[in-house]
Amino acid sequence: MSSSVSTTTVTSPRHRPPQDSATGNGELKQAPPAADRPDSDRFFWAYTEEPHRTRRQAIIKAHPEVTKLCGPEPLTKYLVFAVVTLQIGCAYLLRNTAVFSWPFLLTAYIVGATANQNLFLAIHEISHNLAFRSPLANRLFAVFANLPIGIPYSASFRPYHLTHHKSLGVDGLDTDLPTALEAIFLDSILGKAFFATFQILFYALRPMMVYQLPLTRIHAFNVVTQLAFDYLLVQYAGGKALAYLIMSSFLAGSLHPCAGHFIAEHYVFDPQPASSTKDPLAPPPETYSYYGPLNILTYNVGLHNEHHDFPAVPWTRLPKLHAMAKEFYNELPCHKSWVYVIWQFVLDEKVGLWCRVKRAEGGRKVGGWKEEELGSNEAKSVAGVK
Repeated sequence: MSSSVSTTTVTSPRHRPPQDSATGNGELKQAPPAADRPDSDRFFWAYTEEPHRTRRQAIIKAHPEVTKLCGPEPLTKYLVFAVVTLQIGCAYLLRNTAVFSWPFLLTAYIVGATANQNLFLAIHEISHNLAFRSPLANRLFAVFANLPIGIPYSASFRPYHLTHHKSLGVDGLDTDLPTALEAIFLDSILGKAFFATFQILFYALRPMMVYQLPLTRIHAFNVVTQLAFDYLLVQYAGGKALAYLIMSSFLAGSLHPCAGHFIAEHYVFDPQPASSTKDPLAPPPETYSYYGPLNILTYNVGLHNEHHDFPAVPWTRLPKLHAMAKEFYNELPCHKSWVYVIWQFVLDEKVGLWCRVKRAEGGRKVGGWKEEELGSNEAKSVAGVK
């Protein structure tokens, strides 16, 4: 299989013998036999804890100075102001341009989609309290960063995303995981092409079908502020200005180079990398980093193993984290191209929506992430985080 990561042949996880895993008390928990799962279930089921908190503890033990990298990055707020201004300016300039004209479409794809992907990932940074020291300031600033996206989502994104960190791969909690229904119906080249084209809609709608969030005042503020902004934009610049922002958001999560990170981060492209051949029963890697040039436009989200290990380290310091702890990261499989990730995901029959690591609820309890570890100045309890 041609890939952006090195690969070797590996037996399907459905046919591996079950493994025992240690609980938080050091007791052994017998993994359920693979035969108990339906034949249609082809996810990579893991019976061990997620890898990030364990590696985090090992890195802190080896390099205690890494904890000094944690905390807000002042540059973030200036970049957000610049990109929000750029998008509102482009929307205004295109107010009299036909939506299905080349100037409109090319601007939406080249400028708008790149800018809104940047804002998606700014909101991702802000969700970890990495723009300001004050948690409230971060919540309000995320609503501001949300404005050019056109649809209110920053308040809902935060608890779902923090749950993704705390309960990585846990079936029924991690909303980044595709459902079995998606994997069954989209298990073809055309199905995967459909998913890659409309993946922003899957990421927007799937969380609500996995579990419901409690509505809070910040959710209401996010919705009211966004609707007021959209109304004022249409009143003063026309419907085409709002159409530009909505189209930018759609294209940002479609067949766009920067959208490759959605697939690259956690889909299993390399079930058994060379570094794990000493243990043929080792679970497949479930997080992949990318160290290429598109990180410049995306808040270094490509350094994804580093981010999951240390969620409170901001984007500007993730390369420093990698350099400090390079012996922990150099052997991990990584992607070399987000564009090729999309290409391989669609065309390679060995890669698809089934290629995700899943674990049962008990698997996440082994890891023991505390909510205050999921961001800078984070509370001990966050509404909606499971």
